[in-house]
Amino acid sequence: MPFTEKSRFLPILPAHPGGRAAVTCRYRCGDACSHEAPNTSDNPYFGDVVRGAVDRRKVLKAGAVLAVSGAVLDVGVAAASPAGHGSGLRFEPVEPNTLDAVVVPRGYEQDVLIRWGDPVLPGAPEFDFANQTAAAQAMQFGFNNDYCGLVRVPRRGHRDRWLMVNNHEYTSESFMFLGWNDDDPTREQFEIALAAHGLSVVLLEQDRRGRLEVRLDRHYNRRITMTTPFDVRGPAAGSDYLRTSADPSGTVVLGTMNNCAGGVTPWGTILSGEENVNQYFANADAVTDPVARERLARYGFPGGETTRKWERFDRRFDLARDPNEANRFGWIVEIDPLEPESNPVKHTNLGRFKHEGANVIVARDGRVVAYMGDDERFEYLYKFVSDGRYKRGDSRYAREHNKRLLDSGTLYVARFTGDSPTSEIDGSGELPADGEFDGSGEWIPLAGGDRSFVDGFTAEEVYVFTRQAADAVGATKMDRPEDVEPSLRTGRMYAALTNNTDRGPGGKEGPTEVNPRVNNRHGHVLELEEHRRDNTAERFSWQLLLVCGDPESPDTYFGGYDKSQVSPISCPDNIAFDDRGNLWLSTDGNALGSNDGLFAVPVEGRERGHVKQFLTVPAGAETCGPIIRDDFVLVSVQHPGELDGASADNPLSHWPDGGDSQPRPSVVAVYEKRR
Repeated sequence: MPFTEKSRFLPILPAHPGGRAAVTCRYRCGDACSHEAPNTSDNPYFGDVVRGAVDRRKVLKAGAVLAVSGAVLDVGVAAASPAGHGSGLRFEPVEPNTLDAVVVPRGYEQDVLIRWGDPVLPGAPEFDFANQTAAAQAMQFGFNNDYCGLVRVPRRGHRDRWLMVNNHEYTSESFMFLGWNDDDPTREQFEIALAAHGLSVVLLEQDRRGRLEVRLDRHYNRRITMTTPFDVRGPAAGSDYLRTSADPSGTVVLGTMNNCAGGVTPWGTILSGEENVNQYFANADAVTDPVARERLARYGFPGGETTRKWERFDRRFDLARDPNEANRFGWIVEIDPLEPESNPVKHTNLGRFKHEGANVIVARDGRVVAYMGDDERFEYLYKFVSDGRYKRGDSRYAREHNKRLLDSGTLYVARFTGDSPTSEIDGSGELPADGEFDGSGEWIPLAGGDRSFVDGFTAEEVYVFTRQAADAVGATKMDRPEDVEPSLRTGRMYAALTNNTDRGPGGKEGPTEVNPRVNNRHGHVLELEEHRRDNTAERFSWQLLLVCGDPESPDTYFGGYDKSQVSPISCPDNIAFDDRGNLWLSTDGNALGSNDGLFAVPVEGRERGHVKQFLTVPAGAETCGPIIRDDFVLVSVQHPGELDGASADNPLSHWPDGGDSQPRPSVVAVYEKRR
């Protein structure tokens, strides 16, 4: 069997909409799905395409664009270990299950690379669950690892060392501490949680067997936490909206939080997205300025106290005392793992919203384009196009030039148009008469440098209050845009729209061709092609590659592939590509009743839409941060055992260590067995 005899089935417990446990919603996003969506704008949906617009079918048949992957690292991904002929996806799909285990296909094996609490810095103590300290956690692997990125370490004559960078998205205190008391957290628990957020950088080495091992390197290994200084760069740096009593310059922020997905840049840095930051700040209802209150409400900042109650220990989390502190989070941050002494950066030119992540491609003219999603119901898709052009090579001059490319450029938001009559988009998921959900669209400029393109907004206001600016230009409301990533082979952009059970009911916006189902529990995957294959273009065509769910249900679609031959998939979240251009999807909150997993799907040829499940993670866990290479696959296993009714005092999972151990978020490496 591909899992151990000690593996056991766990109960399927009632979950929030989309399949997550209620306790996960509470800690991860502040129970966002139980509150009204903060987007109350009345943006129209442009459902009737003007004939003569871009012909999507011609565009999608066009050739590839230039995609630069960097010189000192692997930015793209090589052929996956399941590779073979054709699409290369020759593994036997894993069946849906509810096991307390990571389940991989026959012929594959797995290792746990690093767990929450394992040492990252030399001298870090061994993890002691019952006796944690903030000082220890600041030297150990953080909690709830999400995104995982690899940057190759330059070393002449060797190609077997990487720096692995992991986001630590959020803390689940009742799973971290025995005897946790919601109403009475201690200062030590608060400080442990600060240290458990952020990112970890660890050196990986590959041995002769191809196995990866973590090294406690004194030069490269690093912990970035909620007390690490970040430089603010871009046109909103120093803005009045970013100045606080602790930082009157508005140019230095302590820490990063709720870091979800991310990307590796062509110049060898990591981009990481700050997502559900609103849940960490208390007392928005005590802010008296009506404009400030409206802005806080648009981002979902809560009134009253927070779940974690950090505001009791640090005034910056109390909006009644420092309302601008909220504006200092919700950015794309950039970390240079090859320069461990450098300050990380918060990029204001990429806008402020609930960033799932950002992924970069180099366009034909050398400018870099970053694609981004705002992960909440009825929010938007964005892209950034730099003013400067990418310099090839691994010289220090080229690298320093490239590290400034995100400081200057134009920020856009997407507006979609369907090409079918609105009468054919009835919310059932039934395909329109032309056989596909598809259409065209445009990128609407919001701001570039110090110039605003939105009436009534200054450029600073566009960058700091990006959601309101996007509302004002009539952007298209989407079903939770999570990971958004271009294929380096074709230049096409793919977006995971995870779900939106709020679409349609209660007077909310109903179905649109790009979001075609009411009560969308299972999500869908968008494929977007820029006009003339130019990633800097302001027009595009699009289609839905997948409409996820049970293949036996009439409201699902798998790129036109035979639905009887595909794996069921629900709630797509993170995206990756292998060297053959296959799309890999991890899921978050499987609403079909089985564990989350990692799936592969060809996007071209006869097998386009043929979804195959590569692995599943333990019950209660989410599959995050996949990396697909020819010699290994990496996944982050986030919040294992995070089930309603469970806690540190009542663990319902014992993965990865077995026995009566506590569950620990971890990174897993999967290898094909040697024949």
